[in-house]
Amino acid sequence: MSAASNGSTPYYFVPGPSSHPVMASLGLLFVIVGASQWINGHQWGAYALAVGMVWWLFTLYLWFKDSIAESEAGMYGYKIDLSYRWSMSWFIFSEVMFFGAFFTALWWARMHSVPALGSIENALIWPDFQAVWPTSAVGATASPAGIVEPFQTVGPFWLPTINTGLLLTSGVTLTIAHHALILGNRSKTIAFMWMTVLLGVVFLCVQGYEYYHLYTDLNLKMTSGVYGSTFYMLTGFHGFHVFIGMLMLLFITLRLQKGHFTKDSHFGFEGAAWYWHFVDVVWLGLYILVYWL
Repeated sequence: MSAASNGSTPYYFVPGPSSHPVMASLGLLFVIVGASQWINGHQWGAYALAVGMVWWLFTLYLWFKDSIAESEAGMYGYKIDLSYRWSMSWFIFSEVMFFGAFFTALWWARMHSVPALGSIENALIWPDFQAVWPTSAVGATASPAGIVEPFQTVGPFWLPTINTGLLLTSGVTLTIAHHALILGNRSKTIAFMWMTVLLGVVFLCVQGYEYYHLYTDLNLKMTSGVYGSTFYMLTGFHGFHVFIGMLMLLFITLRLQKGHFTKDSHFGFEGAAWYWHFVDVVWLGLYILVYWL
């Protein structure tokens, strides 16, 4: 974020009254009401959801536009920069807890729930159940009643491994872009940022193809017992975070092309980079725990 060089930067910038928080909350209200009604069979809920999303996104656009204008006008000094750093740190910490809960769900299912279903206490209820992981063996789908269709599990080769390479490479290109920005080489920064964005898009395309393959060829669905639900819960939410991170990097790249950020003040860039590296680390955990073990 740019800082004024003429000494006019306030010690702590306090923005004036704004309607953005209320308008964003109103949009989210339409989203929540519309989604809840849509899944309960009311078709008007889909329209309310669409209106709410457009309203909310347009409000965010105006809100971010005002924030960027304030930043480029030199209104954000050290204290604001520090508050943004703490805010982004706590946000990423909340994301760590978010994924920590899902990793814990996977661990609990593998180490406790499935073994408990196959214990001696449940032998009379489900005598043919096999407490093994993955739950794809005959009688081991955690559904002795036979309501889970047969499916095949997925290994690390080759699509997950390709995606791992893509994300690791994107971390390298992002780091190169960051160092180029620090050195004042804006053209190199922009080039490597576009490479990072492209790698994120390719990752999402590969994951989409993987999902298509799993559904059509392996019959692995969200309804495929606890294995299917935990698999799609973890990989799906991670894919959503990759999408959000890719958008963050895209907007940062567009701002770089407009001349925003300097080598001395660019936390907007750094915050997006923090988030992207976090997404990379989470994927490494997924790659090992979900695809290999």
